[in-house]
Amino acid sequence: MKNLVILGGGYGGMKMLNELLPNNLPEDVMITLVDRVPYHCLKTEYYALAAGTISDVHVRVAFPEHPQLKVKYGEVIGVNKKAQTVELQDDESIHYDDLVIALGCEDNYHGVPGAEQFTYSIQSIGKSRETYQALNNLGPGSVVGIVGAGLSGVELASELSESRKDLNIKLFDRGKHILSAFPDRLSKYVENWFVDHNVEIINNSNITKVEENTLYNNDQPIHCDVIVWTAGIQANKIVQEIEGEKDRSGRMVITPQHYLPEDEHIFILGDCASLPHAPSAQLAEGQAVQIVEVLKKRWNGEEPPASFPPIKLKGVLGSLGKKHGFGMMADRAITGRVARLLKSGVLWMYKFHNG
Repeated sequence: MKNLVILGGGYGGMKMLNELLPNNLPEDVMITLVDRVPYHCLKTEYYALAAGTISDVHVRVAFPEHPQLKVKYGEVIGVNKKAQTVELQDDESIHYDDLVIALGCEDNYHGVPGAEQFTYSIQSIGKSRETYQALNNLGPGSVVGIVGAGLSGVELASELSESRKDLNIKLFDRGKHILSAFPDRLSKYVENWFVDHNVEIINNSNITKVEENTLYNNDQPIHCDVIVWTAGIQANKIVQEIEGEKDRSGRMVITPQHYLPEDEHIFILGDCASLPHAPSAQLAEGQAVQIVEVLKKRWNGEEPPASFPPIKLKGVLGSLGKKHGFGMMADRAITGRVARLLKSGVLWMYKFHNG
């Protein structure tokens, strides 16, 4: 039996399982899925879990069950390319014939002293739970500092402002306006929403140091009872340790067939892959479909496609609490209740097709 090992049951890993199971996997191939937790997690909803507006069960989806699928729970500590094994903490190594590394990303602290030690995160379900505990144990009038005003920071700040109106929320952004990757009209709409909901936006910020309950913005101390870091991501540490060419963000450079140039049996999927677009669930799913096509050709003794068409992204949607939202659909900015309804609909459809 050949063993296809998938590291990570995120959006990309889950899409591969759904593409191969139940009827598209050869009888002589087993799949071993390795993940820290026994379920697929909806990472795009971690902000709501941290803010306390949804329960843990709302961000969990069961992995599929199949006789040729083995789910292994554990912490990946390394990949041995020569031996073709995956090393697990406190467990036996796993041999692979083909390996898909879909371990996602982790926070990028940009070398800021104290940032990793004294801030909370929403990059994993475990860290989001810890952030929930910290935020929802705060007393009235407490100050919450959120560093980074990209999509994650904006969604967390808006959700928290609705669930805990008694908190003083400060959103630190290094640019002249938040959501700098979006059109100015959309950014202005979100900024006005925050003004109406008493969230303080601190533009042109430069976090130089973090201490316990203190942020240093442009070297000036600001007291915060809880600090949450949403100021950028980087490739998973396992990928950072793998030898091979990487881009400036530490993501692995891959071939058009999504495997390493020097090893056709190691595929890099999702946030760890160097791709033309910013990391996203949509991008990981599109990549997963193409990797499955390569594997199916290989298992049939055929040559994989020399290239694939560009992965088409449908757009980006973000929430502003439970009733408003924003986003880009087909290069068109949308705001208000329609954007929020669209996001809720996308989430419902995803759960319906995967649950």
